[in-house]
Amino acid sequence: MHLDELRDLLTRHARPDWSTDIEGVRLSKFESPYPPTPTTSGTVLALIAQGTKRLALGERVYEYRAGQYLVASVDLPITGNFTEASPEEPALGFGLTLEPSAVADLLLAGPDDARRIPGGPHSAIAVSDAPAELLDAVIRLLRLLDRPRDQAVLAPLIKREILWRLTTGDQGEIVRQLGLADSSLSHIARAVHWIREHYAEPFRVEDLARLTGMSVSAFHRNFRTVTAMSPIQFQKRIRLQEARLMLTTRSADVTGVGLLVGYESPSQFSREYRRQFGTPPSQDAGHLSPSGRARAAALP
Repeated sequence: MHLDELRDLLTRHARPDWSTDIEGVRLSKFESPYPPTPTTSGTVLALIAQGTKRLALGERVYEYRAGQYLVASVDLPITGNFTEASPEEPALGFGLTLEPSAVADLLLAGPDDARRIPGGPHSAIAVSDAPAELLDAVIRLLRLLDRPRDQAVLAPLIKREILWRLTTGDQGEIVRQLGLADSSLSHIARAVHWIREHYAEPFRVEDLARLTGMSVSAFHRNFRTVTAMSPIQFQKRIRLQEARLMLTTRSADVTGVGLLVGYESPSQFSREYRRQFGTPPSQDAGHLSPSGRARAAALP
C-alpha cells in the first residue's frame, strides 16, 4: 500500500526538471531506459518507487529497485541509468538532499550512542530495503505538495524524521558519518572537496594526507574505502566529467578543453576520454547537448 500511494504522488507531481516546491526534494520520472550517464552523486537519499536503477562507482556497481533506497554521503563521480522503464510503467524516484548540518543537529539532539561509529570509514554509497517507517515519512512529506499552506511548518519536521529513520536504519553509520566533524569520512570528504575544486592542478598525495590529518598509508586506505578509487583515479574521473560538460558548449575546441581540465598532452586526453566514455572527445562533442547534461544530473 505504501508503494502504491508513493507511485501516485510521484506520477502526479514529477516535473520535467525534477524540482518541487519543497526545498531539497527532487522527483524523477522516466518512460524509457537510457544509456549509462556520467554524473555526480551529491549527498542524497534516493528512493525508487517503480523501475530499476544501476549506479557504478569505480569498480563497484549498485542496483536498486522499487522499495529500495540508496544513500550517498560524499559527492562522488558516478555513472548511472534507469534500466527498467516504459510509458506503461515509468521509472519513478524520490530524492532528498542530505545536509551535514542537519545530520549533525539531529545527532546532538539524540542519545549519546547515536554519535558513535564503530570501526573506520565505510563506503560512501550503500543500498537497502526501505522500511515501512521510512516509506510512511516520505509519503507524508510528498502529501504536502497537495497542501502548500502546510509546507513551511510541516516539511522541516518530516525531513528531520526521515533523517532520523536513516541514521537509525541499516545504513545509519554511513549517514551519521556525514554529520560528525571528527569522523574519518569527514576528513576524506575534505580531500574530495579539495580535488573537486582544484581538479586541473597536479597534487602530491602526501599533501592531501596532511590536509586530512592522516598518514599517507591510512589516507590511501580510507580514501579507497570511501570512494572506490585512488586519489589520482578520482582526479582523472573528475577531469573527464568536467571536460564532457565543457564540450556541450565548446565542441569545436577539444584541445582547449583538454588543457583547461589539466591535460598537457592532447593525445593522452583523447585516449583517456575514449577509455572512460567509449568514444573520442572529437566525436562525442557532436552528440552532447545541454538537455542531455540536465538529464545526467538526475538522482534518483
